[in-house]
Formats: sequence, structure tokens, C-alpha cells
Amino acid sequence: MVDDQKLDSKRRNGDRMIRLHVPQPLSAGAAVLPTLDQSRYLTQVMRLKAGDALLVFNGVDGEWRCTVAEVLKKGVVLRAEEQARPQTIVPDVHLLIAVVKKSALEFAVEKATELGAARIGLVTTRRTQGDRVRMDRLEAIAVESAEQTGRLDVPAIDLPEKLETLLDGWDAGEDSRRRLMFCDETGGEPAMAALTAAGGMPWAILIGPEGGFAPEERDRLRALPFTTAVSLGPRVLRADTAATAALTLWQAAVGDWDR
Repeated sequence: MVDDQKLDSKRRNGDRMIRLHVPQPLSAGAAVLPTLDQSRYLTQVMRLKAGDALLVFNGVDGEWRCTVAEVLKKGVVLRAEEQARPQTIVPDVHLLIAVVKKSALEFAVEKATELGAARIGLVTTRRTQGDRVRMDRLEAIAVESAEQTGRLDVPAIDLPEKLETLLDGWDAGEDSRRRLMFCDETGGEPAMAALTAAGGMPWAILIGPEGGFAPEERDRLRALPFTTAVSLGPRVLRADTAATAALTLWQAAVGDWDR
């Protein structure tokens, strides 16, 4: 493990060492090749030079202290020196959010990553009116948020799926043991009470579109055996605000904020 004094003596971004997410395997002595954009960020924005240190993670092998081994015309080469933190298990909560306008969806992805969501699913509903989804942009936002918040992984973001299809396959898929917290703007059990009563079981949180769910969608959701309809308070929240509030409540009730 890396000694704290070693980290303190290396170049940092403000009070924190620069962190970078890469897809390559990490082990002692391994060469790591950042993308061209990442290389430009390290050398042109952060002004790193050969011998400078940073932290690198890939979602599998934990976090590693790396040094800049070479600065080339078309990128940099990093060398993994030693593991700073072992890989940890992320909180077992998924966010399912209806596709909404670009800025709101990007905000929701950013905050869901910061709040520890393990997976983010995009949903289309009867009242979905969102812009065309740029998956590459959302994935880049999730990576940047993970780098900034100290996460050791980046949540997967699933392509948009129809609400009906999602619900049809729930019992047969990997979510069969997962409780679905349906945030209903028309009312329901207080979210904190529902989460506390259920304990540490795996959850998914479903957030609707602008204008809410259609009546037939709401009726079906309330009738399903694996859903819990909850209220997020007396005010009608925007989708991005509702996603942040619901994940915050989940973290406070059964998440990892006590670590």
C-alpha cells in the first residue's frame, strides 16, 4: 500500500492527486497508455512531466499510483508502481430514469455517479419528450465524476429501454431479486420509511419523465409485486432533482455513508 507521506509529496490537483480512469489491466510494473485526450490533459492542462505521479483505476484492480514514464509526441506512457487502494464493492443500488432533456439527464448521471449508483438505466415512457441521447457524452460525464469523487469504478449506463419491456423482463432477468422503488409524484409511502423497513435488500430506483407517468403506467407499477410506490415529499420535483433526492435517501437509510 502507498504511504500517505509519499502521496503528499507528489504533484496534486489542488489538495488531491490527479486521478485517471483507464481500461487496461493494472499491476506492478505494467505500462499504461492513456488516450490521446487524456495525455493532452495530463501534459498540457496539468503540466505533468516525466517522473510525476498520479492515481489510476480501472474498476477491477483497485487504485494504483503511477508515474509518467515517457512523454511522447502522441501521448504519454505511465508505469504502475504500487497499489494505493484495493478494489471495493460499490453500493448495490441502480438508478432507472426516464429520458429527459439533455441538461437534466446529464446532471442526473453526474449526481448518480457521485452518490454511488452501481448502474444507470435509461427508460422511455409514454410521456418521454427528451432529446436524442448521446451515450458517449453520458459515459464521459460518469467517468469524470468517478475520477473526481474517488470512486474505484464507473457505473455502467444502459441504452434506453421501453418501460413495458423493462417490467416484462424483471422477474426473469438479473433484477429478479431487486426491489423497485417507484417514485410516484401522486403520493406513496415515505421513501425513508420504505427503505428502512426493507433493510439491506438490493434496490432499483425508478424516476419518471417530465409530466409524470401516464395513468396506465402508474397503475401497472402499483400492481406489480416487486415495486414499492414512494413519495419524495409534498413538492413535485424535476426528474434530475428527484433522482438525486431518492439516491440520497437510499444512502442515508441503507447505503455506505456510515463507512
